[in-house]
Amino acid sequence: MFAMRLHQPKTPLQWEEVPDPVPGPGEIRVKVLACGVCRTDLHVVDGDLTHPKLPIIPGHEIVGRIDQIGSGVTSLSVGQRVGIPWLGHTCGHCFYCSDHHENLCDHPVFTGYTRDGGYATMAVADARFAFPLGEEGSDVEVAPLLCAGLIGWRSLVKTGNAQKVGLYGFGAAAHIIAQVLVWQKKQVYAFTRPGDAKTQAFARELGATWAGGSDELPPEQLDATIIFAPVGALVPAALKTLRKGGRVVCAGIHMSEIPAFSYDILWEEREIVSVANLTRQDGLDFLSIAPKIGIHTTTTTYALKDANKALDDLRHGRFDGAAVLVPYHYSCILC
Repeated sequence: MFAMRLHQPKTPLQWEEVPDPVPGPGEIRVKVLACGVCRTDLHVVDGDLTHPKLPIIPGHEIVGRIDQIGSGVTSLSVGQRVGIPWLGHTCGHCFYCSDHHENLCDHPVFTGYTRDGGYATMAVADARFAFPLGEEGSDVEVAPLLCAGLIGWRSLVKTGNAQKVGLYGFGAAAHIIAQVLVWQKKQVYAFTRPGDAKTQAFARELGATWAGGSDELPPEQLDATIIFAPVGALVPAALKTLRKGGRVVCAGIHMSEIPAFSYDILWEEREIVSVANLTRQDGLDFLSIAPKIGIHTTTTTYALKDANKALDDLRHGRFDGAAVLVPYHYSCILC
C-alpha cells in the first residue's frame, strides 16, 4: 500500500510504499476512502504530542470499506463502510474502563498516534472501535465527523443546558457543532482570529447570532464557551464572557500555556473543564443524530500525497471547515 509516514517529529511526512497490513484477531482492514486532517495530526507532526509510535502513519478521521476481517469478528462484514476514530483500543479492565470512562483508559491505543492511521490507502483497526456508517453522505463529507464532530459533540454535552454558547476557533469542529446548536435552537457566538472577516462571515452563514474576534467581548454574557483553538490565552478571555455559573470547556488535546489571571473572572462559580478523547458511546450518540440534523461539512480535499500541504494549510488557517485526504485509485496514486 501507499502511505504518508512520519519518521521524526518536526519533519515532513514521507511518501512511501509499505507492505499491506494484515488484520489480526478481532481486527478489520479497510480500503481508505477518505481521511480527515485533524489539528491533533498537526500536534503529532509538530512534536506537541511527545510519544508517538515511530514511524507512524497519522490520521484518525477514517472512512473506509472493509476488505478483510480477522478471526473472531462477527459484528462487521466485508464491503461494509465504517468509520475509524482517534480512540483505537482500550484495556477494558482499568478503573476508568470499569467506571464507564474508557476515554480515560490507563492503557489506550490511539489511531494515527500509537497505531498506524488513515494517511494511507489501507488501515487496520480494532473492530470493536469501528463505527458502522451506512451509505448516507459522501465519504469526504462524513470523514470530519469522526473527530471534529465527535470531540465537538462531547464538548457540547459538557455545556449542559447552556442556551448561549461561544465557540473559540471556528474551524472543523466548530463549524459542525454550530449546526448542532442551531438545530437545538440555541444561540451561537463565534470567536475567530482578530480581523478574520471571512471566517466570521462563514460563521454567520451557518447561523451564528454573533461573530467577532477573540479579542472582543460578545454583546451579552454567555452560558458556556467551548475552546477549540490550542491557545491558552483564550481561557481567561473566555471566562470574561461568562455569566455567573458559566463554564469554559477546553476541547483540545494540546494547548499552549494558560497565562495567570485574576480570581474575580473565575469567581461566582464559573468553571473550567477539559475534554479528553471520546468514548464509543459518544460516537454512537452523535453519528445517530447527525443525519437527523442534516449536518453539512465544508471541506477542502487533497490528494493523499499532498498531506504535508494540507497540514500546512491547516496550520495557517487557509481554508474554512475541514481538510480531507482522498487516496486515488491505485493506478493513479503516483499521478
